Amino acid sequence: MMIHKRIRIGMVGGGEGAFIGAVHRIASRIDDCFELVAGALSSDAERSRTSGLALGIDESRTYASFSIMAEQEKARIDGIQAVIIVTPNHMHFPVAKAFLEQGIHVICDKPVTKTLDEALQLKKLVEQSGAFFALTHNYTGYPLVRHAKHLVDTGVLGKLRVIQAEYAQDWLTDKTEETDNKQAQWRTDPEKSGMAGCLGDIGTHAFNLACFVSGQKVEQVSADLTAFVAGRRLDDNVHTMLRFNGGAKGMLWSSQVAPGNENGLKIRVYGEKAGIEWAQESPNELWLSVLGEPTQRLTRAGHGMSEVANRVSRIPAGHPEGYLEGFANLYLDIAQAIHAIEQGASVRSVQGIIPSIDDGVDGMKFITAVLASSQNNSVWQVLETE
Repeated sequence: MMIHKRIRIGMVGGGEGAFIGAVHRIASRIDDCFELVAGALSSDAERSRTSGLALGIDESRTYASFSIMAEQEKARIDGIQAVIIVTPNHMHFPVAKAFLEQGIHVICDKPVTKTLDEALQLKKLVEQSGAFFALTHNYTGYPLVRHAKHLVDTGVLGKLRVIQAEYAQDWLTDKTEETDNKQAQWRTDPEKSGMAGCLGDIGTHAFNLACFVSGQKVEQVSADLTAFVAGRRLDDNVHTMLRFNGGAKGMLWSSQVAPGNENGLKIRVYGEKAGIEWAQESPNELWLSVLGEPTQRLTRAGHGMSEVANRVSRIPAGHPEGYLEGFANLYLDIAQAIHAIEQGASVRSVQGIIPSIDDGVDGMKFITAVLASSQNNSVWQVLETE
């Protein structure tokens, strides 16, 4: 469904030299659902100003700080309806808090906060504000990921037994943080990233994908974190075993020191009747293996696709469709949710499969439990309950 009334958005972070901010901006524009009208794009006032001007934002709405932006945008008749937060992790909580207190909807990059305590505080703020909160676990937007979830939900796999997720990269194999790579610098800095490195950066994506597709929650973990690069202050490799509340057992591997891997996010789910496998670098195919039958290659927009997958397929079968489109699918869902809220729908009723503050809290519970397990010789650690 196309939405022609653009939602006015602002952005905090994502200025010159940033990576993910540009991705969010492109994804939000693909369906023409959003218009970027304001920003505090850097903690440096001049860089924020020049970044905003480069993006066509009026100079009067390129702010020196997020707190000023939240107050002044709320006071405007044409103020922003939602803010996108693409700062380093340590700023997610204070920025989200400032905008939620103004009743402005929040779209936040993951992990949701720096600590579990912040995540729990933020959940209370979301509930008190009445605003909509979305966490951009963008891989949930891929058509075949949604079809994989559909296969699980409709019982094609039967009772789940094994869930394996991995996300492997190689970009931190050397001590990249000692170069001028700003992304490496903050992601390996505990003050900005939090106590998890690779685990928080990409391990949370693998964790979220495993939970999203399976429909189960992780109850316990047994983990081993390593910083293989000498002198690195945060983990760059994660191994963890998983126990799910539905009885499935799993494994998660996340690494940023695996030469030959670029963005190797993969998931395998096996039940008593069938198994499925999907890889983000080949996003337009899903492998379905029904016990005793030949393995099937299912393709995006191809024969046998579910409506939940076809709804977010943008172009005819056989044409490549990937990362930006999957990200845009999430933004389209968010736009529809915000429009529904403004027409009187409740926040809870429109959340649907959009990753929420609850998913953010679950991610921080996972990080906290993995760290505790690894620090205690990989003992099984129960995830905290509220």
